[in-house]
Formats: sequence, structure tokens, C-alpha cells
Amino acid sequence: MRASLLPLASLVCLPLAVACGDSDQRQDGDGSSISSLGGETTADSGNSNSGNSSSNSTTNTGDGDGDDTGDGDGDADTGDGDADGGTGNHKWDVISIPDGNHQCGDGGGNGNSDFSYIWIANSSQGTMTKLNTDTMVEEGRYYMRPDGAGSPSRTTVSLSGNVAISARTSGGGVTKFWADIADCEESNGMPGIQTSSGANDILAWDMEECRAWHQPFVGKNYTSNRPMAWAPGELNEGTCLYENEKLWTSGSNGQTEVLLLDGETGEIEETINIAAVGAGYLYGGAVDGEGNFWGLQNSSKIIRVDRNDFTVQDWPVPSGPGYGIAIDAQSRVWTCGGGHASRFDPETETWQSTPGASSGIGGCMTDGEGTLYHSRYPQGVIVAIDTDTVAPVGEFVIPAYVHGISIDFKGMVWGVTFAGSSVYRLDPETALFDTYSGLVGAYTYSDMTGFGLSSVSSTPSG
Repeated sequence: MRASLLPLASLVCLPLAVACGDSDQRQDGDGSSISSLGGETTADSGNSNSGNSSSNSTTNTGDGDGDDTGDGDGDADTGDGDADGGTGNHKWDVISIPDGNHQCGDGGGNGNSDFSYIWIANSSQGTMTKLNTDTMVEEGRYYMRPDGAGSPSRTTVSLSGNVAISARTSGGGVTKFWADIADCEESNGMPGIQTSSGANDILAWDMEECRAWHQPFVGKNYTSNRPMAWAPGELNEGTCLYENEKLWTSGSNGQTEVLLLDGETGEIEETINIAAVGAGYLYGGAVDGEGNFWGLQNSSKIIRVDRNDFTVQDWPVPSGPGYGIAIDAQSRVWTCGGGHASRFDPETETWQSTPGASSGIGGCMTDGEGTLYHSRYPQGVIVAIDTDTVAPVGEFVIPAYVHGISIDFKGMVWGVTFAGSSVYRLDPETALFDTYSGLVGAYTYSDMTGFGLSSVSSTPSG
């Protein structure tokens, strides 16, 4: 269902410190309480599996200064917006089913589990958090590179529910993890499956067994390896499993390349030189319903790589720098940043931008039903944009500026703070939000839940 939005003339929950609803107590998934403070609920900032019921909500001030996070880039000023700081047999709880003519249950999968996760890069820690979107319990945290470095910042989730994460600095690298522990495989010689259970239980690289593969890009020496986006595979209705999933990414070191990886092995299948970007690099990436890759160069253009013949097209971005990129259900491309949200129609090759300065400098995502969400820098405000009229239709106030925006499979809008410790889960129908504050130098803007891919794909989401 589409969120009910208030008119722009009246902000939702105007005072940051004032309640938007009644105070209550509710239980999270492991029995520890999530305390409600005037409509805001706060999850334990420590190990979510410990049962600790403390509610110490640490929020980022949204001042754009990410230099003290130790993320290795130091270019987190407001000018460039970069904080440089299995088998998939699941059934998603989806808002709508792209194609219901199959026998694998709602959303694809064989119905053996109903779960949804948001995967957030802890950039300064070199790890990734697996956070349950229903309970707000952190169920795993993983190193994404053997050296524990790389300042990761983009995660992407396939239709089968598995995740990949890239290391944006120091040579790059991409790693895939299984979402379902049942898919994890014995690799460390110890009986049973050893895998992380939360923030205070990060296993050593050689011990973690829910890592599917790691692609280090030996010899490429990438100085930037940011964009990541899964391409849809094919649903085998006999097994209710996704097959032939592929992964797009991009790296730069004097020239920019787009790579297509085998989703099962991580092997590089195609390398495409992006001459239009030259010595620059791509900031973000997304995939349309046909599996084509779209990349955004933050200062000037978008590029498209055809999934079938790997030809490249590019178009200038007319409204200034962009950082976030998303694709709506009509396969129109959105860029967010530089004060605007802008929509590109590939059919007419024309742009339309929001009037006035409405945009932040980070990510954005559509809900699949006519609304784009993005943040306004440097305020703690999430803006809703009508994807047909390209006009703002509502605003929601949260405690801090968020750099990354994602949508989950129940229509909740997630915002990750700028090199901070918190992520907010906003209900756009009630304007209430929940907070999880156990992150470390978090910095993610990408399809963190997999809903972005699901909403544009004709293949049922799994």
C-alpha cells in the first residue's frame, strides 16, 4: 500500500524532541525491551543478542564532518557528500507481487521463512551489520575483507535475499554473504556452522562460514570501488530457487571499469571500459527491470551498460552534482544530490527536477508505488516526492541527517546517519520512527534491503 502523506505545508512531527505518539513499551525479537520515547523507539546500542534493555540512543549531529570516523578517505565535507567515512529459498514479505503466476508463494521462495534484513556498512570498522527489519535486532556482523579494512560503503541484496558488499578504498574488493544460515557451508574444519550472532560477536575471517565468496580484484589496484547492484536471475519454479544471478560493480584507477560478476562464484565475467567517465569514478549504481546497469558519476553524468551486448551510453546530469541513484517501477532513473531530486526518462532522454532545493547529498529510493524518499541536508528531514509529478508531497522529521535511504518489504523507510552510529526506521503512514544505535561509522547508500531490485524486476522477488 502507498503511504499516506501530509501536505508539504505542515511538517510531520515538527519538534525534534516532542512526541509524535503515545509512549509505550514493546518487546524486540530476543525478549529485550525497546523503549518508546514520544513515538521514537530505541533499540539497544550494544550486542542485540545480549538481552540488554538499555535505551541509549546515540545520534549523529548531521554536521557532515566524517573526518574523525577513521574511514580512510577524509573527504567527508559537505562539498562532495562522500563520508569516505545459499540457495536463496526464501519468501519475502512484500508489498506487492510483480508476477503472481507462479507456485512459489508470495514473492517467490518456497515459504520456509518470512524474513527481511537491512545490511549496513560500518565503514570505519570494516564490517557489515545484518539487522532484522521487523525486530530491529542485529543478527550478525561480518568483516568484508581479510584485512578488516577497505572502508566499505555500498551493499546490495539479490532477489534470493543474499547480500554483497564492496570496499571503496585501498584496492577495493567485493564479498558475498548468505542471508539464511541454512545456506552457509562448512569451511573452517569445525563441526557445525560458525557465524556471527551480533555486534559483539564478529568472527575472524577464517572462522566465519556464512561468507559465500570474496573477490579481491588482484592486480587492479582500485582507488575507488563503490557502486554495486545485483541483476535479477531466473526463478526456477520447480525448485523455487533463483539461478544465474549476476552482480554489477565498478572500479577506478586512472580509468573507470564496470564489471559483471558471476553471482555464485564471484568470478569476473565481463569488464567494460567506461571512457565517458575517464579518470573519475562512479558513485552509485542501480539495475533496471531488464538487468541493465546504471551508474552515476557524481559531478556530471549517468551511464548505462546494456546487459546483453555491454554497449555503453551516457547522458549529462543537468541539475548539478548527484550522489544517490535509484530506479522507479517505470524504469525511470532518479539522481539525488546537489539540492535536487531529478528524474531521467530513458524513453524520451529527458530530465525533470524538483523545484527549489529539496534534496540532500546522499541516497534515495522509491517505494514502488509512486513515492521517492530522500533526505534534506543538513536537516533531520526525509522528503517524499511524487514520482509522476516530480513534486514534493510530504516531509518527515527525524533526529539527525541521514545519508542513506532504503525501503523495506513492509514499506518502512530507513535512514542511515552520516558516518554515525544510528539508523532510523520511519513509518510513513504514522510518522513514527524507531532507532537502532549500535552501528560504527556507518555510511551506506544503496539498495540495502533488496526492495529496490524487487520493485523494478518482472521476476517475482524472493
